[in-house]
Amino acid sequence: MSGPPPELPIVLLDALMPTAQRLVLNRRGSMVWEVKSPRGHYAVKVGYPIEATPDYPAQPWTALAPAREGAVLHRLGVTNFAYGEWDHGTWNFQPWHEGPDLHELWQPYRTGTPLIAPHTGAALGCAEALAELHTKGWAHGDVQPAHFIIGPERTHLIDLALARGGHVPEGYDFPFRGCLVHYEAPEIAQSVLTTGEAEPTQAADIYALGASLLISATGWRAVEYPDDAPRPVQRQAVADGRRRTVRAPGKLGELIEAMLSHAPQDRPTVYEVGKALS
Repeated sequence: MSGPPPELPIVLLDALMPTAQRLVLNRRGSMVWEVKSPRGHYAVKVGYPIEATPDYPAQPWTALAPAREGAVLHRLGVTNFAYGEWDHGTWNFQPWHEGPDLHELWQPYRTGTPLIAPHTGAALGCAEALAELHTKGWAHGDVQPAHFIIGPERTHLIDLALARGGHVPEGYDFPFRGCLVHYEAPEIAQSVLTTGEAEPTQAADIYALGASLLISATGWRAVEYPDDAPRPVQRQAVADGRRRTVRAPGKLGELIEAMLSHAPQDRPTVYEVGKALS
């Protein structure tokens, strides 16, 4: 997919007839546009396979991720979206959510001297968004600060391509092989190391939310490993529980510590997190 700037596939141009479009992301087998059209204001996702390199194997699943997310959105009862296929993979479009992500919103807190405790309203909004998904019987599988969009009225939890909890058409499904290691729970990391795959769980989502709150509030990830360490080395550090000593300030720090408990059964539920924050 190298060469000139990417363009929206013809099928999406025909469906949306954009009046304005902006390329937001183009990396790791995924392109995302912000598109305004007579039909509405959308996030448009287009997937394509990642080709093999001398250092990394091919990743064909990225071509399926937009359609898989579309199938999840359908199961969750979301409206005003669509998904389908194009020449190199799959696509979806869904409502655009305006606002900063959690990491962006809390930037002033982690750069102050000394660190001050963030206002917990945003953290509560993240917990409420995750609780909405958990209530429907799903686990997100890829909770991270960039996936919480703090809107003017509510917080939106986005990027559901890895979610598990209901039927997904076989042609669009693929195994879960972990997510961004900074936010992987120890049991997920260990399973990926041992078998190459894992099963997202709501308890793992809680760990990821705790890690997201920690790095957004302090700038530090939960587990210590070299920045340039290979992925298996990172995962082994997570599986072994090599936690940093850094804590978020205030009562938020105590809650995050519980969320980052090594054993899944020792973590609070999302409802207990919400109660503590409110």
